[in-house]
Amino acid sequence: MSEADPFPQVYLHGTRAELKAGDLITVDYTSNFDDRALSWVYFSAAMHAAKWGSALARGEGAERIYAVVPTGPIEDDPNVTDKKFPGNPTRSYRSRDPLLVVGELTSWEPFSPEEVQRMKDGLAELKRQGKDVIID
Repeated sequence: MSEADPFPQVYLHGTRAELKAGDLITVDYTSNFDDRALSWVYFSAAMHAAKWGSALARGEGAERIYAVVPTGPIEDDPNVTDKKFPGNPTRSYRSRDPLLVVGELTSWEPFSPEEVQRMKDGLAELKRQGKDVIID
């Protein structure tokens, strides 16, 4: 932060977990998308990416998007940056340090069931081809 910009960048994290302001999203929880615990927490500065995070997250809970602030260093998410999209147009990041939940976005439009099914079909095809690797 600087005197000219005293507010930290707020990022977004899509999930089905029920959280509240002050909670920490930490590593070693089972991934939204995989059966294993990951050593990074993932987040984005783009609403579109956060919506996909919530839409594709495992679990029965409601789709949720939280405003989060990283508590340590961050880096571009190599799972999408340069692997799928040159540069970082999805503004997707990851950190080994916790994300501090500062609030929940309550007014946003989720993807349609048809859009989610198309994405799930595409992900299933990647899995069938052995290309569903998460770089952790």
